[in-house]
Amino acid sequence: MLLLLRGVSLRCWLTLATGLVECLFFTGVVYGWPSLVFILKASGYFSDQCENATGPNGTQYMDCSKQDELFSLDFTIASFLQRFIGLLSGFLFDRFGTMATRLLAITLYTTGTLMIAFSHPDISFILFPGLSFIAFGGIMLILTNIQVGNLFHAHRSTISTLYFGAYISSAIIFLIVKVAFEKGISLQHAFFFLSACSIIHLMRTFILMPKMHIPYPLPEGYTYGTAQSCGQTKCNTCCFPKRTRDNTEPVQGEEGIENATSEQGNPQQTPQTVSHYTDIFAYTQFCGILCAPLNGLIIDRFKGKQRAPGETEEESNLRSVVPSLFLTALQCLLFSICATIPVLPLQYLTFVLQVFALSFGVGGNAAFISIVFPVCHFGKLNGVVNAVLSVVLLLQFPCIILVNEVLDGDPLYINIALCILCLAPFIHPAYVYIRWRRLANQRRHSAHPSPNDEHAFSGDNEDQPQDVPGSS
Repeated sequence: MLLLLRGVSLRCWLTLATGLVECLFFTGVVYGWPSLVFILKASGYFSDQCENATGPNGTQYMDCSKQDELFSLDFTIASFLQRFIGLLSGFLFDRFGTMATRLLAITLYTTGTLMIAFSHPDISFILFPGLSFIAFGGIMLILTNIQVGNLFHAHRSTISTLYFGAYISSAIIFLIVKVAFEKGISLQHAFFFLSACSIIHLMRTFILMPKMHIPYPLPEGYTYGTAQSCGQTKCNTCCFPKRTRDNTEPVQGEEGIENATSEQGNPQQTPQTVSHYTDIFAYTQFCGILCAPLNGLIIDRFKGKQRAPGETEEESNLRSVVPSLFLTALQCLLFSICATIPVLPLQYLTFVLQVFALSFGVGGNAAFISIVFPVCHFGKLNGVVNAVLSVVLLLQFPCIILVNEVLDGDPLYINIALCILCLAPFIHPAYVYIRWRRLANQRRHSAHPSPNDEHAFSGDNEDQPQDVPGSS
């Protein structure tokens, strides 16, 4: 234990561990929306949107497509606002610091959980602000936690991607709520419990987090948390080297699950099948905490390689992120291809690739910004990326409507278009690689001028008139 703590204080390790718990159980719970939708449907939320309909063979069934669209719209709005507000929270974090950002995040998160706790089918629309507030609070909490990696110099990227992996894995919370609901625990009681957990966030804010920011590189004797006022703890840098439906039952239409639960050549989608694939999706999401650190390890591994003679810090930074960016783009492409193939059992692999792509993408983005750009601009740049992502997320609801209303429930053409679009992310690693090679070539050229350059230089000297002694 003493060897483990050498070079870093116990407070730093407690900050790391409690931050991991916070990210794992609270920050990204909205990604478990499919599990919560299953509960909400069983409880009768938006059930007034269902209506009797007649099938092609004259059979009667309950058409709940409008109900499904409202659930999808709720998630779309929350996802959009979460990312768009990320831009504002980035400025807030950079300007006012950690404590102010966390207090606002805790307030929003608690308000959202209480809204759902007090909700019932007669006021189903309260789900819209409730889920959005939970999303706001979660993205702001993860923003304040990423800086913890600055306490561990040699493993900054590993820790930041570990936290983002925990952020993705927190989708398991709504699965736990679903399992508890099936065991007899009400939705309201589960969300009252989540609201009460805000006390933990408050304690961590005042005891184990800085008032402003954790700087990088870490100054000698840096203190934070309660140590900022009592001066008892020093933290040194760590050296630790669609939705489609059958003739009788509607199937939920939520991003990530709709590909698995759509017909795609598998027409008999019973509620039990939907529940099974919903659970599998949530379990694979939980593995994000295992997948995301792999990206950080890759970055830290290349970052830690011995530099070539004269290699600059900028060259080292660019060189270290190229493999990560390429693997992320490749995983996104493979995920889209698997989601397009109309074989339901193949969606197990699709779920796995989705977790890898999301973990590498979200965590790798934060690691890229923290490595390549100054730390003082991390919040703003991360917010800009989230704002752009929010605009893209808005497209998912029109796509759902397009599939349902125009393409007769067949998402094949949409999936093919997405596969083509997934070729675009390869531009980023290619550009970074070209930039790195250009800088390396310029360095070598300046260090070892070519013979032609030397000859031209000497020839220019020969053309100049020479002063002859005594000529004057």
